[in-house]
Amino acid sequence: MLELKHLKTLLALRESQTLVDAAACLCLTQSALSHQLKLLEKQIGAQLFIRKSKPLRFTIAGLRLLELADLVLPQFEQAERDLTRLVAGQSGRLHLAIECHSCFNWLMPAIDIYRGLWPDVALDFSSGFSFEPLPELAHGDLDLVLTTDPLAIPGIHYQALFAYQPMLAVSVDHPLANKEVIEPEDFMDQTLISYPVKSSRLDLFNLFLEPAGVMPKAIRQVDMTMMMMQLVASDLGVAVLPNWALNEYVDKGFVVARALGDGQLWQQLYVAMRDKDRQASHLRAFLQIARQSCFEHLSGIRPPDEDADILSSPVLLNRIDSVNS
Repeated sequence: MLELKHLKTLLALRESQTLVDAAACLCLTQSALSHQLKLLEKQIGAQLFIRKSKPLRFTIAGLRLLELADLVLPQFEQAERDLTRLVAGQSGRLHLAIECHSCFNWLMPAIDIYRGLWPDVALDFSSGFSFEPLPELAHGDLDLVLTTDPLAIPGIHYQALFAYQPMLAVSVDHPLANKEVIEPEDFMDQTLISYPVKSSRLDLFNLFLEPAGVMPKAIRQVDMTMMMMQLVASDLGVAVLPNWALNEYVDKGFVVARALGDGQLWQQLYVAMRDKDRQASHLRAFLQIARQSCFEHLSGIRPPDEDADILSSPVLLNRIDSVNS
């Protein structure tokens, strides 16, 4: 019964004070405006203003609708502006989860640049250690996930940012520091220090240890790279991290890094997103800035493989999706 046009009409009438001026403001004829008002009064069963009063006086019913118009119309107009900006790609939401904890160092400069260029985007991010971010992405609670562990989830697209080499970190006095080739069996008597994620989601297990039927003697989980390196440097365990995450600790002489196996093991870091959002301007801009930032700040990485971008692959489809089990 009550429509936005009625509220706009009453506001125009209050501002113009005459039916003639209000009709002109609304691009209506005076007779069309009078008809609209009489029909509205008939529908609500009350008169809205006193005819031929100078200055124009509104009734209790008219004042109540003006109060509603003052409340609703600004919100409605703001929503229209927001939608216009959203369609134009100037605003939106970017909720990012980061499964790769050591990504924070190079990602922060990218986020700072992005905030300056896209100030109207609602930006939020969190670590993916305390929850499973990829299902949350599929459900719409997140918009992007940085991950090294793509899972076969319908409607999720993985775009590779760069390739990196997983490497073993040991103390400078560790026996493995002098070994040229690190083999899976070398982990059998070691305490592995890792981030607090399931072993089934770590490259070390999926690509190196499990094919050889090997498990470390023990696993100790910590959630900070710096703490992990302190434990390794104190010879309280070994860790496997991306080569670029180890560089600063190797350069300072805290730890020694060794490639796994023959040194040909390279992995991809992916940005996961919903397939339907791949063309969203504010998400594409973030990917461009993030890619530029990682190659500016990280050493030892290389461009991703040409076929790294995937929706699903035989490898993914054959994996056990631990999240859905």
